[in-house]
Amino acid sequence: MELFVTKDSVVRKIWGKGDTILFIFAGASAEFALNKAVDWLYFTGKLPADPLGRLFSTVSYARLIVFANKEDANKAIDKMSAIHSAVEKSRGTIIPNWAYQDVLYMLIYYSISAFELLERKLTDSEKEEVFNVFYRVGIRMGIKDLPSNYKEWLPLREEHLQTNLQLSNFSVDLYKQYKKNLGLIRFFLLREGQKLVVPERVNELLKLGKLSLLTPILPVYKLSRIIKLDWFLKSAVLPSEYKAQIKDLDVVPA
Repeated sequence: MELFVTKDSVVRKIWGKGDTILFIFAGASAEFALNKAVDWLYFTGKLPADPLGRLFSTVSYARLIVFANKEDANKAIDKMSAIHSAVEKSRGTIIPNWAYQDVLYMLIYYSISAFELLERKLTDSEKEEVFNVFYRVGIRMGIKDLPSNYKEWLPLREEHLQTNLQLSNFSVDLYKQYKKNLGLIRFFLLREGQKLVVPERVNELLKLGKLSLLTPILPVYKLSRIIKLDWFLKSAVLPSEYKAQIKDLDVVPA
């Protein structure tokens, strides 16, 4: 049966490691807060009420798509489209096409950024692989005016960063919810992690600062993965009630 993402694809390596996923969502949580369409996340109330639960829910969808056969992946994408359509119907208006593009562009950008932070630089062909997977997701969802390759995507990504981001009352409130749900220490670690993966525009708007205190710790963490102590460190970063989900982050589906 045809797979949605081939077994030897770097995308499987990226989405098969929990720490990479955590950095993907550290970056996405920062950029989500700034997006001009963030009010859609507040309409359902799910993200501000339980940002960590929302993270793990999103991970399960992404995992299903990346590691599934083509038929099952398309079913998962169609289900996501149906969920969004239901929200649009409930609100009586349409999520703008550029907002869908932004989410897709975030997944491309932070997949690359997080992997390069923790592993190695990706080749141009590997970056094209990452782009292609999410491009196919976007096409299936009916997102319009997508670039056809990674090279075309780069200037559009920059344009979206400059045009579609702003610091709003929603941004401020969402960060308050992050702090409330994570606690002071974990919220501090989130912000330090965000500094390592977000683009300059996001850092500038959120005033995160240039230097991260996690930078000197990263080599130690990479060593901990070799000697299998990284699960303990991830458990320390995330609340105990998410222990099962933390373990599942490193379980790569067959």
